[in-house]
Amino acid sequence: MKQGKVTLLSAGPGALDLLTLRAARVLGEADVLLIDDLANPEIATLAPHARVIAVGKRGGCRSTPQAFIQRMMCRFAKCGAHVVRVKGGDALMFGRAGEEMTALRRAGVPVEIVNGVSAAFAAAAGLGMSLTHRDHCAGVTFVTAHRQDGSAPNWAALAATGTTLAIYMGLHRVEELSATLLTHLDAATPAGAVQWAGTPQERRMVTSLARLAADVRAGGYASPTILLVGGAVAEATVGPVCEATVGAVGAEVGREAVIARAA
Repeated sequence: MKQGKVTLLSAGPGALDLLTLRAARVLGEADVLLIDDLANPEIATLAPHARVIAVGKRGGCRSTPQAFIQRMMCRFAKCGAHVVRVKGGDALMFGRAGEEMTALRRAGVPVEIVNGVSAAFAAAAGLGMSLTHRDHCAGVTFVTAHRQDGSAPNWAALAATGTTLAIYMGLHRVEELSATLLTHLDAATPAGAVQWAGTPQERRMVTSLARLAADVRAGGYASPTILLVGGAVAEATVGPVCEATVGAVGAEVGREAVIARAA
């Protein structure tokens, strides 16, 4: 029996042409695909010989238990299969890769990682901005809006870093996180939201921290949406694929929202 293994594969934000060449090669070698709910299901076309199993995990929705996913990976790999665990964005960014690697190593199953484009990078690209524009910040902080136990991160400490905040899974708590950040950051701090970043369904908005919660609700934004907060967002451009714009970006961002919706 051949030696089985598991590859944690980053599917990127959705567009198949953002996959790496290594990802495409690994998909072609796969015997079993375990596909995350946020990954483009068309990725299965690149794995013509694989058994495809959906293992969706979405906040607020019925999800495949993490322990069950890990048992499946171990079982298939120990039967000699090359198991490819397809994860949306980058596998190492809020994708429970650490838990899966620990379980696989304890079971004696070889595991490798294929990196990809995380949603925050796709969101910044859609807005035409740099996450680390040196006129505005000294770095970028990637943060989830809630920990495993449901508690919030230390927004005060994050605000004090002076970095661009790239907030994952923050839409359901946007009122709470905005209110907390407003106690530490100026109300005019530029902020943005991008839904389905890097896909044909992408929608984008640039506004201020003071109006972020109200504007995403008014715009009907839904999960998955990345929130960006910080001075670097002032450099965002609306781009050619918007239906309407209101107000201005930059000096006026604290007074008027710029809302762009992808065509």
